[in-house]
Amino acid sequence: MKDLKTDILVIGAGSGGLSVAAGASQMGADVVLLEGHKMGGDCLNFGCVPSKALIASAKAAYGQAHSAPLGIASVTPQIDYAAAKDHVHDVISQIEPMDSQERFEGFAVKVIREYGSFVSPTQVEAGDTRITARRIVIATGSSPLVPPMPGLDQVPFYTNEDIFELREKPEHLLIIGGGPIGMEMAQAHIRLGCKVTVIEGQKALGKDDPEAAAIVLDALRSEGVAIEENQMVAQIRGQAGAVEVVTENGQIYAGSHLLLAVGRKSNSDRLNLEAAGIETTRTGLKVDDALRTTNRKVYAIGDVAGGLQFTHVAGYHAGIIIRSALFGMPSKAKTAHIPWATYTDPELAQVGLTEAQARETHGDAVEIARFDYHHNDRAIAERKTTGFIKVMVVKGRPVGATIVGHQAGELINLWSLALANRLKMGQVAAMVSPYPTIGELNKRVAGAYFSPRLFENETVKRVVRFVQRWIP
Repeated sequence: MKDLKTDILVIGAGSGGLSVAAGASQMGADVVLLEGHKMGGDCLNFGCVPSKALIASAKAAYGQAHSAPLGIASVTPQIDYAAAKDHVHDVISQIEPMDSQERFEGFAVKVIREYGSFVSPTQVEAGDTRITARRIVIATGSSPLVPPMPGLDQVPFYTNEDIFELREKPEHLLIIGGGPIGMEMAQAHIRLGCKVTVIEGQKALGKDDPEAAAIVLDALRSEGVAIEENQMVAQIRGQAGAVEVVTENGQIYAGSHLLLAVGRKSNSDRLNLEAAGIETTRTGLKVDDALRTTNRKVYAIGDVAGGLQFTHVAGYHAGIIIRSALFGMPSKAKTAHIPWATYTDPELAQVGLTEAQARETHGDAVEIARFDYHHNDRAIAERKTTGFIKVMVVKGRPVGATIVGHQAGELINLWSLALANRLKMGQVAAMVSPYPTIGELNKRVAGAYFSPRLFENETVKRVVRFVQRWIP
């Protein structure tokens, strides 16, 4: 057994772990990075990157079949499902070098391609190496949740970890789970020529604003996706090419392939956390506001920390750790300004409080500013008029924003900035947007907040009349 000492030990080479390793090493710390599987973690290999690449292929196919409103004859796209998967893997290969072992070794990070397991509060074994570290960062991410559904162990199924390896186009894809992953994959596959049925035990997109979610679900249904809600799975049966999902109320859904998209579980089983004195919760490792575990020398970031499970959250957590572990500066993770997006068409994005949450928290103090896409000239020009933006405002400051529509994931950036810096609606309204852009929606919704104050205010009107009559 080789012994190794280091300042910072990072366990997991996903988005968060790589950010900590690169930042800490370049700032002068001695860093060891452990990764037992693929560099880049879930996002690069099985999640964000391949899913958005497949969505891009699906969007191209849909565009060919629906170009007539723009004066271009619609055609039936010639879809090559295997070639679309080649596109997915080419995208991954282009991004891979940024997350590669060689690149991080260039930062003077010692990379060990083994899983790590605690043997004491400050020591981790990885292969034939025992590492003693002053600070340890657990960034092991999460994996698809595979619940103990009756019959599942007898039937072939896919998760996001292997669906992108499938090269034979499914004739009829059954998706269990109506969350963001399920809905994104449903729309991508219907556009790539598959039949798709989504089976959801409760409400599809149930964690999002219901008014916004309804627009997305209506769009998917209009494209042919069957979305079966309030259908709890009782049994799965069948064989490769012929799968059946039986629900508790006796409904039977038959398809050729099965995709599970029912949630995620944190990756901590291999870590031997008891040896380090680290406690867990139902969703992940127990951490405080500074992302410290119950072992004060060990931090947890990203999905394994048990909070919001997004790649950009892991990156945000990495910055918290850099300030705390390297510089000893007090730094706490917050969630109010963390946005998320579902990359369906139309997209659905959220930051801060939804309307329901804002009313529950702030009561009558909440004002809702709203602007619809069909009043935006660029949206009209591109035939992308479905959707709206609404901002929840308390005492002149936004506390949340919901956007559903074209480029919602891009538009939400501004509202994350506003919440992170406690900007006022007046500061957003003062922004000048180039015309015509989709981004102008953000300025227009801020204007909608002020319109009643200006145009329906009798005091304002009296002042204007006085000035016009008496001021030369």
